[in-house]
Amino acid sequence: MTGVHRFTHWLHNIDELVFRFPRAFLAVIAALTVFFAVQIPNVQMYSDFADLLPQEHEYIKLHNSIRDTFGGANNVVMAVVVEDGDIFTSDTLARIHRVTQAVDNVSGVNHNLLASLTHRTSRKVWLTDTGDVNSQPYYDPVEPDLSQQQLEQLRHDVLANPRVYGLLVSPDMKAALIKAQFNEGHLNYAEIFSQIQAIREAETTGNVHIYATGQPMLWGWVYSYLDQLLLIFSTTVGIMLLLLVAYFRRAYGILLPLFGICISAVWGLGILSLLGYNLDPLTLVIPFLISARAMSHAIQLVQRYYDELATAETANQAAHRTFDSLFRPGTLGIVSDAIGLLLIALGSVPINVKLGIYASLWAVCVIFTVLIAVPLMLSLLPKPKAAMVGTGVDQAAFAALGRGVATRTGSRGILVVSLVILAIAGFLSSKVQVGESEPGSPILYLDHDYNVSSKIINERFPGSEELYIIARTDEKGGMKRPEVLQAIEAFQRHMLLDPELGGTKATPDLVKQVNRIFHSDDPRWAIIPDTESYVGGLMFAYMASSPVPGALKEFVDTDDQVSNLVFFYKDHQAETIRRAIHRAKSWISDPANHIDGLEFKLAGGLVGVTAAMNESAYESNMLIIPLVLALIFVFVTWFYWSLHAGWIMFLAMMFCTTATYAYMGVAGIGINVNTVPIIAVGIGVGIDYSIYIMDRIRERMAVRGDLAVAIRESIATTGKAIGFTATCLIGGVIMWVFISDLRFQADAALLLVVMLILNASAAMLLVPAWIQTFKPTFVTSARFDDDGVLHIEEAVAKA
Repeated sequence: MTGVHRFTHWLHNIDELVFRFPRAFLAVIAALTVFFAVQIPNVQMYSDFADLLPQEHEYIKLHNSIRDTFGGANNVVMAVVVEDGDIFTSDTLARIHRVTQAVDNVSGVNHNLLASLTHRTSRKVWLTDTGDVNSQPYYDPVEPDLSQQQLEQLRHDVLANPRVYGLLVSPDMKAALIKAQFNEGHLNYAEIFSQIQAIREAETTGNVHIYATGQPMLWGWVYSYLDQLLLIFSTTVGIMLLLLVAYFRRAYGILLPLFGICISAVWGLGILSLLGYNLDPLTLVIPFLISARAMSHAIQLVQRYYDELATAETANQAAHRTFDSLFRPGTLGIVSDAIGLLLIALGSVPINVKLGIYASLWAVCVIFTVLIAVPLMLSLLPKPKAAMVGTGVDQAAFAALGRGVATRTGSRGILVVSLVILAIAGFLSSKVQVGESEPGSPILYLDHDYNVSSKIINERFPGSEELYIIARTDEKGGMKRPEVLQAIEAFQRHMLLDPELGGTKATPDLVKQVNRIFHSDDPRWAIIPDTESYVGGLMFAYMASSPVPGALKEFVDTDDQVSNLVFFYKDHQAETIRRAIHRAKSWISDPANHIDGLEFKLAGGLVGVTAAMNESAYESNMLIIPLVLALIFVFVTWFYWSLHAGWIMFLAMMFCTTATYAYMGVAGIGINVNTVPIIAVGIGVGIDYSIYIMDRIRERMAVRGDLAVAIRESIATTGKAIGFTATCLIGGVIMWVFISDLRFQADAALLLVVMLILNASAAMLLVPAWIQTFKPTFVTSARFDDDGVLHIEEAVAKA
């Protein structure tokens, strides 16, 4: 007897044990359900920005080290835009100041890193008649009513300062920017969003519009749609209920699958609470799908139960046969699901590590809440009247499908068509990008207020998406060295060759401006001095001219050892980020640009953080997806003690996965930290279908002894259940497409719909066609032993 044969006997013994004490097992399951239900009130739903970041990535380590000094990726960028005229009116300037002050009072804002034309840190600097450097704010709120002459002078002063004109005031003078950095940590995005929206509403008029973008606004919009979840879930349950009624038309077929999804959700949420994890709004589709998968297993069980009633004498006997037939393949499918989910935790992004752990445990719970609980309940419930499940139309349709696949011509035709589709899909899948494929945020629709705000701000200013690159010297005061500043300036010029770069800001810009001021504002003196002491004097003079502490903080640290280089981009699309990082690395790695004691470090800001997330997503995708395929192949091979069994599952998974990537390439859905888990989950969903149909063919072959008959009967029964299960899941998931205002949830749901269709099609067509054509021995030689356990002889199994 092989080791696997002994394993199947061990599973058979579990079958017997479970049905020997049905009430005891149900009591334990009920007690655990109550225990987990008590934990659910402690579950929290929120997003933690740090959970999205691969903390071990070098860019994120840099981001964490500079975010309190130079700012991070959690910034809000607001624009006050006038339709008629320009911003240089007393009323508009007062409005800009009120908005600036209100933003400075928003929860979690970093007061030292706020920038605006009317903020105290934006100052006009000039040389007095006595040779002293003096400065004053561009706007004085104590004297808000300015004369026309004062307004013209202010306009002239703004034009003369390149750190204000273009960066804080648009070139057409019709818009002013307010930029706020937030102290990263556990930010209350909902509160920040509410306060910013209140500011926008209070200060918007017929002639003045206020736009806002940035990560806190993005997550605030996400939170604002959480109320839709109740509508989505209730609509989904309603659709599933209607489908169950139409298909089964019997109480057991309607109530038990719903029981499965509810109890699975209770266990899963209880586990989530015990682990201390939060539910992230963007990943809700995955736990929902896991619970829906519980319902699909229950549908398979109830379908088989009604099939067994035709020959069983009692309800207990029908339930026992159902359990005996489906527990093993169902367990294999669920464990395969769990493997795919657990491997998500191998990624470096904390949100996916958490998701992989709790989702895999949630999936495993289905073994107890459905595979064991549903047959035991059926064994104790009164025997229902035998009834045809489904309709005459679907019975005839699946019977015809079975007859077509079971023929030699039909099976080979399916394989040829599948090969052609696989080749086309392989080509199209090469078009999938790592990262985002369009401007704005793919989480929201293009015409959403957030993306409209981003577009308008990026059209009027150098760009709201910032890339930080750090220049670090090996000694204090190193930023005063002329050769260091010249190298930074050369680096800026190199980066500005990118046409998508809107502008840049760094210490050389400030030094050149102050040097020009010291020379009667002569543009010819906008140069970097040639001595360290001269540079230091200019930096000290600028700092001394400002009564505001930390006047140089946006450029250098307190030791003048580290400088922040800021590059403004108009989007963070995958191609934009790839090009920016490549240009930076190519200049830094060139020996001709080396300066002793100076190094450049990548990368912070939203662009740098997104670059790290994209690289991590690519690495996770290249690791997780092949591992899922490989481990499921190994597991199925061991379970059936047949390489051919593992190959059939691998073939089905490869077909569906490649076709899924092709769809992503055509639909413009990129590979990122949110889509990698969905693909892994989709693979697990698909393997369930293929395992059920393959195991059913094997079982019917052992009974009938005719492969064509086995395939026809399997598609007519299990295939029909798979078709209905996929329809139920699609009917539930598709509501995210029509109801959710979050584009990502809609895209993720549509991606899952595509995967469900592909996986169901592969299970009902590709798997039976392969078995019919190549007649694997683990199927054709399967027999029942004296204990009723399905197996093949050891000599045949190794063939």
